[in-house]
Amino acid sequence: MKSLQTGHIGLNVTDLPRSVAFYRRVLGLETVTESTTPSPFALLGRDGRLVVTLWQQSTGTHDTTRPGLHHLSFQVDTLEEVHEAERVLKELGAGFRYDGVVPHREGGTSGGIFFHDPDGTRLEIFTPEGVDATGAAAPSTEAPTCGFF
Repeated sequence: MKSLQTGHIGLNVTDLPRSVAFYRRVLGLETVTESTTPSPFALLGRDGRLVVTLWQQSTGTHDTTRPGLHHLSFQVDTLEEVHEAERVLKELGAGFRYDGVVPHREGGTSGGIFFHDPDGTRLEIFTPEGVDATGAAAPSTEAPTCGFF
């Protein structure tokens, strides 16, 4: 393989309309396709690129003690974009792992916000630089913040 990139992420959800509304609002995604057969699903994208597929075929909440997805991370260009996402998430009542924007590691310039979607899937929105200007401390000095400790 000469080049390799993530294509799209597929997530199981318990309530498709709720999850579609969440991901559209928080990430600014558009519905590309939505169907109720054979199993309810929605394909969400941006600028002609598929980003997330949601499949309504599960119950309960994301179980972090089982093998599988640890967390899903989205990169934005600026700290202001991270703050805007944080504002929207607070309006939606999302649960945050840490208070505010935090660096990925102590003294690092990258960092972001760490939160949960309506089904408990751990998510991150981060920027590669500028977080050091906030003066926030890394939640853990022993491991990367995205470990959701």
